[in-house]
Amino acid sequence: MQSLFALQQCKEANYELCLEKINEAFLPDLNSMEVQDKPLLNAQKKKAAKLFESTFAKHETSVDHEDAKIKKVVNECFVFYAKQSKKDTDFFRKNLVSEVEKIYDRYIEVLKLVPAFAELAAADKKVSHKNFINNAWIKGLVESEALNKDALKLGRHWQDKPERVKVWFRDVIRQENEYLNYLDKKSPTLEDQKKFINHLYKKVILGKTVINDFFEEEVLRWAEDKDIVKGMVEKTIKSFDPEAKTPLTLHTLSINWDDDKAFIENLFDTTASLDVKYKELIANNTRNWEVDRLPLTDRVILEMAIAELLIFPNIPVKVSMNEYIELAKNYSTPNSRQFINGILDVIAKELKEAGTLKKSGRGLIDNK
Repeated sequence: MQSLFALQQCKEANYELCLEKINEAFLPDLNSMEVQDKPLLNAQKKKAAKLFESTFAKHETSVDHEDAKIKKVVNECFVFYAKQSKKDTDFFRKNLVSEVEKIYDRYIEVLKLVPAFAELAAADKKVSHKNFINNAWIKGLVESEALNKDALKLGRHWQDKPERVKVWFRDVIRQENEYLNYLDKKSPTLEDQKKFINHLYKKVILGKTVINDFFEEEVLRWAEDKDIVKGMVEKTIKSFDPEAKTPLTLHTLSINWDDDKAFIENLFDTTASLDVKYKELIANNTRNWEVDRLPLTDRVILEMAIAELLIFPNIPVKVSMNEYIELAKNYSTPNSRQFINGILDVIAKELKEAGTLKKSGRGLIDNK
């Protein structure tokens, strides 16, 4: 969603740049030896800007006009807008998959932080960190060849940030009440150990601490990526059985990445080039709202939802709707969830009645 949001912002910026180009095209030429007709230039500028705006609003890409200069300037702006918007679209599409793949890198980075803390704990001669060092899950992380291999390959170890890790261990981990209570336990059971490691990741590393603040500053998409990383970490801890004497298992970002990658790219492409008739469908169902006045996040969510409804016949309508309602809940305004729900319900029914919505499988058209 963030890529589509950013792309739309770029398109809006390109539009404003076109208006600036029109303004500059009709400024007096201070280097000219000829007398500049400022009233005429100003009138031409206004006509050109109005022509560009009205033509753009009609989703047309060229104009004809009796004034050759106005025609030339406005058409040049349409060419500029198309080229720049294509460049922006290509950029975000190219980086889309790589940004998703980086979520796995963050997962490895988060997992490796605890072994880094364990190394510092082992070197601390003032306090006994025996329970921490001997925690079965921490030992599993330390001894995991797969984790160590991926951390080295992806450069997601903490060897290049030793001072930062030391500060976190000193000021966050060692000051944490749950950590101190865990150290005081005489013989932590496996259940105690599992509960502690879950707490360490969920409430300390990925909780409201300076450690999580670091990821927020470093990772542009951390607001979206964090929950995915947290879920992968939870699965890693849950699936590890110390009594089975088997290595800790790393979890993949996706069961079938090729399929998921195709889904991401198709959804992006379809949303980015969504036919104007579907954008008008949004406008026609937003009651007193003009579509351009909707919060940008809501517009992007609605366009993504329509794209998904159109091009993925195997995804139930309700599943798509629920996904985008949840997106609105997490990323848009307080009233957006109810608004998105109502609009999507109407749009889905209209698409079905028009024969545009072609679903197959059980319960795929049920919108009740």
